[in-house]
Amino acid sequence: MSETVTLRARVDVPVERVHQALTSADELRVWLAEHAEVDLPDRYAFWGRHTPEGDAPRQTLLHVDDTSLRFTWHVGGEDTTVEFTLAPDETGTVVTVSQSHFPGWADAVQETGVLGWLYTFWALNLANLVEHLEGRELTPKADFTSTDMRASVDIAATKEAVYRALVDADEYSTWFGAKIDIEPWAGGRVAMGGFENNPEPGKVLDLVEGERMTVDWGDSVVSTWELAESEGRTRLTFVQSGFVDGRPPYGAWLGWLSGVAELRRYVELADWRPIWLRPEVPGLPEGMLTGE
Repeated sequence: MSETVTLRARVDVPVERVHQALTSADELRVWLAEHAEVDLPDRYAFWGRHTPEGDAPRQTLLHVDDTSLRFTWHVGGEDTTVEFTLAPDETGTVVTVSQSHFPGWADAVQETGVLGWLYTFWALNLANLVEHLEGRELTPKADFTSTDMRASVDIAATKEAVYRALVDADEYSTWFGAKIDIEPWAGGRVAMGGFENNPEPGKVLDLVEGERMTVDWGDSVVSTWELAESEGRTRLTFVQSGFVDGRPPYGAWLGWLSGVAELRRYVELADWRPIWLRPEVPGLPEGMLTGE
């Protein structure tokens, strides 16, 4: 049974500014998609390599006003409905996005199809919307036309701080917003949701203290991150590889990319707080989330 997935993020700019970024084709091409066309109240479309099934625009605008935007998006063989709503809070705006026809957490984890990517697709793009509006560098987008999953970001923090945030389970759970257990040594285990909720944890294949970790997640998926000095900053390079049978795990890749956005904020901002408010993800295991 398909349901609706809902994400919420806060951004320190007024509602009017967020609305502009949602409805300007020029800005959509910065934070969301390779191509975009907007002619309100008749047309709202985005497509290209950063959009699932993005060979052509597949959206139909249903409604737009000063605080909401709703459209259908034919994706994964379904006519799904996407809705953005904007609400002021004490420091700026809470942005809520929902999309119908999410197949549930279990199917999403199994990467059974495009609809399972909706949660992490919007997580990455909401994170980039916040970065765009707050004048920060964006996180690399996914390329759905390529099986090459490799990206780098420069982080304004020391290698020691970034390394600690990536191997200390408490710190990782804090910025990632979901519980994780990590045994930071070769042969150790890594479990999203914690060991008690994950009977098949990943295995640490390689760890060089202060520099690199490689994890085998099973199902032929291997992820590696590596740190290097870069002109007074830390360059984080991350790669996802090893998958077979022509089914790249884009959902997991999108999730990692969206996490990198919050990792950068966590180690760079002295007054860091999560951008995320608690999402609604059908089938998500109890106790997995650690945020508000």
